[in-house]
Amino acid sequence: MEENNGRKILVIEDEQPMLEAIVDTLYQHQFPVLTADNGKDGLATALREHPDLILLDVFMPKMDGLSVLETLRSDSWGHDVPVVILTNLNPDTDKTIKAIMDHKPAFYLIKSNVTLEGIVAKIKEVLNM
Repeated sequence: MEENNGRKILVIEDEQPMLEAIVDTLYQHQFPVLTADNGKDGLATALREHPDLILLDVFMPKMDGLSVLETLRSDSWGHDVPVVILTNLNPDTDKTIKAIMDHKPAFYLIKSNVTLEGIVAKIKEVLNM
C-alpha cells in the first residue's frame, strides 16, 4: 500500500453505513481515521486533533455541516484545513451555495455521484499525494 505520511482524516458523517464504508476504505489506503457522527462532536474532534483533512456531511444532528465549516473557518487552525463536503444535497438554493462559497471547502462531492475510491482519489488530490 502507498505511504500517506500519517495524514489523519476526520470523517464527520451521521449515516452509519456510509461512515463505516468510508472508514474501511480509508484504512485500506493506510490513512489514520477519526470519526464523528454529528456536527458538534465533529467540530470538537477537529479542533482538538487537527486532522490533515475533513470529510464533512451537511445534514447532521446537533450541528449541521455548514455551521461546522463556518465555525472551523473562524479558528486560526481551522481557517486553512482542507474540507471536502460529502453530501446527498445538490446545492440548489442561493443560501446553500453562498454558505459553501463563503467558507471555501476544498471540494463538494455528491454521494450518489462518487465512489469510495473516488473519495480516496479526491483526498489524495487535495493533500497533493
